[in-house]
Amino acid sequence: MTVRANAQPEQLVLDLPHRQAQGAQDFLVSSSNAAAVELVDSWPHWPRPTALVVGPAGVGKSHLANVWRLRSEAALVAAQSLAETAVPVFEQRRALVVEDVDRGIGNEQVLFHLMNLAREKSGSLLLTSRVAPGELSIALPDLRSRLRATAPVAIEPPDDGLLRSVLVKLFSDLQLAVEPHVVSYLALHMDRSMEVAVQVVAACDRLSLAMQRKVTRAVAAAALAAVAPQSDDGPDVGEDDTV
Repeated sequence: MTVRANAQPEQLVLDLPHRQAQGAQDFLVSSSNAAAVELVDSWPHWPRPTALVVGPAGVGKSHLANVWRLRSEAALVAAQSLAETAVPVFEQRRALVVEDVDRGIGNEQVLFHLMNLAREKSGSLLLTSRVAPGELSIALPDLRSRLRATAPVAIEPPDDGLLRSVLVKLFSDLQLAVEPHVVSYLALHMDRSMEVAVQVVAACDRLSLAMQRKVTRAVAAAALAAVAPQSDDGPDVGEDDTV
């Protein structure tokens, strides 16, 4: 699909594959996230019952995990909150997302047990982390060994093409016509994060309305100054699906 922004005097056209993220905003695909998208799309035909998606904050790990959650009818739990209550939930659904294992695991024995259950009962576990398995701080030797044997699928920071396309789409969703040089300016100066892109475009919208003018480079600069370059990369899920 061609992503277009009604920019004047020239029209900005960026060609990137496009897929609908189930139950969420459109998810744009590029070389930076293609492997992780393929992992989600290939379920339930995974080569191993446990998959690990690795990438820095703000690259869309939670977004893709949510796509898989909706597709597989999985439950979700933050790794820090992992407890024995997750076991019967997994046994019922045979699918579970465990978010942010790099931030600490509430019960390492439970995660090890879940990984064994996934293998024994043909279930699926999707783990997310900001760091590779070898960099995780794991006390339980068996779990540490099992995680290090899990081949990670990486999501890299968005490349130029993907970041520009995301900005164009976000502006288009708000029915804002933004010239190509403004999009280029934002892509060059903003933090390379999907969450920051959302925040920056929202700030541009607010400033544009307050100033009663279109989104110019000056408005874009003010929006960048107003947005803190940080993201919690938190999941966007419903309460009923959280363990």
